[in-house]
Amino acid sequence: MRLAGEQRVAAPRQKVWEALNDPEILRQSIPGCQSLDREGGDRLAAVVEIRIGPIGARFKGAVTLSDLDAPNGYTITGQGNGGIAGNARGIAKVRLSDDGAGGTLVSYDVDAEVGGRMAQLGGPVIDATAK
Repeated sequence: MRLAGEQRVAAPRQKVWEALNDPEILRQSIPGCQSLDREGGDRLAAVVEIRIGPIGARFKGAVTLSDLDAPNGYTITGQGNGGIAGNARGIAKVRLSDDGAGGTLVSYDVDAEVGGRMAQLGGPVIDATAK
């Protein structure tokens, strides 16, 4: 599944960069993320709860920040296991640019996969939930 988009943030790029490197603020930007705790360096432990169609799952896994290019962007890679519901993994490229009005344009390109029972629901259900 592929998602791409952008959001304007009414803050300078450096402030947005700092926020996206703060685990608590990053947690709030990940749908369903219950906890995101730094394990060391650029690696974080995550717990994410999601529902796709009739199946809900609590995924426990890891998130890694890489390709750090302050204050221009980075890559977020995550993977988790939701027990019998399945597993998930994804990668997101996040880019920050000035919007010309003192704010920041946050662009993202996400590639994600689910496996197990959740994957059996099929692409249309998964895509609709993701959007």
